[in-house]
Amino acid sequence: MHHKHFFNLVSALALVLITATGCSVNPATGNKQFTGLMSRDAEASIGAGEHEKIVKEYGGLYPNQSVQSYVSRVGQNIAKNTERSEVTYKFFVLDSPIVNAFAVPGGFVYVTRGLMAVANDEAELASVIGHEIGHVTGRHQAARYSSGVLTQLGATVLSAAVGSADVSRAIGVGSNLYMSSYSRGQETESDVLGIRYLNKAGYDTMAMSDFLENMDRYHAAEAAAKGKTPKGAPSYFSTHPPTPQRVAAAVQEAGKYESSNKRNRSEYQSVISGITYGGGSNEGFVSGNTFYHPKIGFQFSVPNGYAIDNQAKQVVATGADGGVIVFDNANAQSSSPEQYMANEWLAGKMTENPQAIAVNGLPAAVAGFEGAIGGKPARIQMVAIAWGAREMFRFQMAIPAGASAATIENLKRTTYSFRQMSEEDQARVKAQKIVLVRAGNGDTVQSMAAKMNVPNARVELFAALNGIAAGGKIIPGQMYKIVG
Repeated sequence: MHHKHFFNLVSALALVLITATGCSVNPATGNKQFTGLMSRDAEASIGAGEHEKIVKEYGGLYPNQSVQSYVSRVGQNIAKNTERSEVTYKFFVLDSPIVNAFAVPGGFVYVTRGLMAVANDEAELASVIGHEIGHVTGRHQAARYSSGVLTQLGATVLSAAVGSADVSRAIGVGSNLYMSSYSRGQETESDVLGIRYLNKAGYDTMAMSDFLENMDRYHAAEAAAKGKTPKGAPSYFSTHPPTPQRVAAAVQEAGKYESSNKRNRSEYQSVISGITYGGGSNEGFVSGNTFYHPKIGFQFSVPNGYAIDNQAKQVVATGADGGVIVFDNANAQSSSPEQYMANEWLAGKMTENPQAIAVNGLPAAVAGFEGAIGGKPARIQMVAIAWGAREMFRFQMAIPAGASAATIENLKRTTYSFRQMSEEDQARVKAQKIVLVRAGNGDTVQSMAAKMNVPNARVELFAALNGIAAGGKIIPGQMYKIVG
């Protein structure tokens, strides 16, 4: 078909679709929007279909019913003041250290325990929930979906199946509806709606701008704790972009409402006291300079001063001395670590034969080669440790050229610190938690931060976890969050 005729056909079909389904006025925003290719019934069906996938992707629901019930209660208090009475809202806390919140069509709203650790009071939590509900009442996913279908008409021509289930499959509904970035206009609408709902529920409407500012502070502190600069974005800000203009707009919008002092700080703190912070048993966690994984049953330690970053598929530790450690695991065809290194891991890339060693009773092998890290020469040391019949745990260590004897020795000790955890160890070692501490007379940010069970950036993390701006003071008698 000639391109011009094809374009005309697509344009005509798009016009038919828009005419047939029409633009509707959203009762929450008062604006016209095209959402006709995702009905309200379809929204509920999509949300229900995605729920189990989301729970699995984020490590399950947080196993504390009182926390779940509390968030649901706060959420329902916000939801009852919205414009979409036909939506049945459901609220869940995900067992994930990632600081994030999102909603899917049909009123399924999720916050992570990571976000709850950062929020400072009930009003801040309510502002997050209100913002996510705003995406639902604003029908932002339906609008994005409908626009996406029209955008892809040239490729799919809707598979000549307008109104069928094939339309959903054609553009891949799935996680794109809750993890893709919203437009600036949609984010602004959700902020406005969230503040409106905060006000109707009786909360301090400044809670939203307070939370956004503190998230920015936490972002920087978390990067410092991992030895990085905050140039990337944590998950919450990858879908909810932070800008000074957005914070200023939230402040301005909040000022339109009669002021309220309702923050419920004490009640919120009592709910999150003891909540898991950082990695849990399912994904492993850091305590001091040691990484523990009680569920699998191993641990290892890195040199003092190294920043540990527990990522989804690997653990990375970096030191001021230039050393880098990457730890992960892999399936193996060979049961021998030497054969695994020679025939699988480093096949065709070896410059020296692997040497058999033992690491705390476990068969292992080591090999190395001259390479580079960050464009600078380095010795790359590779270690494979047998774990079961067909699995290897692996260390890759970059030792900078000219590294001191102490650096080299410390990195060797990392390898030999790897060991199986006994049942006693697994029962004894616990993940980090949020602990409440009452400030005494004479306490400072520095003295309170010294109580934090984190290896790096204690002052920055303490300040961020408690919403303390630069130059802020400790109030004697007040409860503060620390990582214990």
